[in-house]
Amino acid sequence: MNYTQEVYKEKILALKSRLSVTVVAHFYQRDEVFEMGDIVGDSLELAKKAMADDKAFVVFCGVGFMGQSLKILSPEKRVVMPKIACCAMAKMINGLYYDQSIQKLEDAGIKSEDILPITYINSDAAVKARVGKMGGMVCTSANAQMIITKALAEGKKILFVPDRCLGQNIANMMGLKSCVIGDGSDPKESDIICYDGFCSVHQLFSVEDIAFYRNKYPGILIAVHPECDPAICDRADFVGSTSQLINYIQALPADQKVAVGTEFNMVNRLRPANTYILSSTKPECPTMNETTLEDLYLTLKAIDEGAPINEIFVDEDTAYWAKIALERMMAL
Repeated sequence: MNYTQEVYKEKILALKSRLSVTVVAHFYQRDEVFEMGDIVGDSLELAKKAMADDKAFVVFCGVGFMGQSLKILSPEKRVVMPKIACCAMAKMINGLYYDQSIQKLEDAGIKSEDILPITYINSDAAVKARVGKMGGMVCTSANAQMIITKALAEGKKILFVPDRCLGQNIANMMGLKSCVIGDGSDPKESDIICYDGFCSVHQLFSVEDIAFYRNKYPGILIAVHPECDPAICDRADFVGSTSQLINYIQALPADQKVAVGTEFNMVNRLRPANTYILSSTKPECPTMNETTLEDLYLTLKAIDEGAPINEIFVDEDTAYWAKIALERMMAL
């Protein structure tokens, strides 16, 4: 179809007005898709708000693990996605790689019963389920430090998957020792043992980028997401999750310059002046940007025709254990 954006928007709004649907959109979505969201936010915020919604369908504009999380937490809901795009970080670990990581730690002399796993919410349901079975839980970038603090009270080694940067940054903030599986370190000497995964978008920011902005704009603030490399976070004025970054930046005086190290679409919507992207390239998440207005329109049209597309399903056993891991987090 070759409708203009305005025509797509009109058709989407018309379908939304007569269907029992709620459109949710992550902060990283394209502007035109984001504008169509009835509920907007970061991944966990979207799931929690959508759980309370009473519409028959939730149309989730995000990446696959987000739709999975909502389906796991609210199995009675019909969750569909305009594009089942896969977060690159979540794709870096699956059930097999998780099992191999546990085996590597056992080979290094750490018994499995002495490991407490924590998975970042940016992970597949199969990984969440394995974490749940081992007594572990899920975390977000906003609550990772609180979750890890709680976990450490059990006196076990923390296996943090899949984002090494978030795990290392939290360890640094807490004055703990961390390592990455396979980096040559003895994992028995670390409090937090990280899987070697990362966000390709947040790897774009460099120490040189920070130096550039500090030299060009004396007094500028640097605000970054904890998925950035520890060398970036160590030099930043503020490190926080997506929601925390938004609150921090919106509270700044209008004339305060700030360079932000996170996904382009979100930063671009923050405020009209004195906000800069902390990168010489455009840090745009390719999978978050797969969803288009046409995809959203076709998804709503399919619901209207009684033949929903891209519906999310999670097998019963996986959903059971993944829900336990998610609920352990939400209970805190």
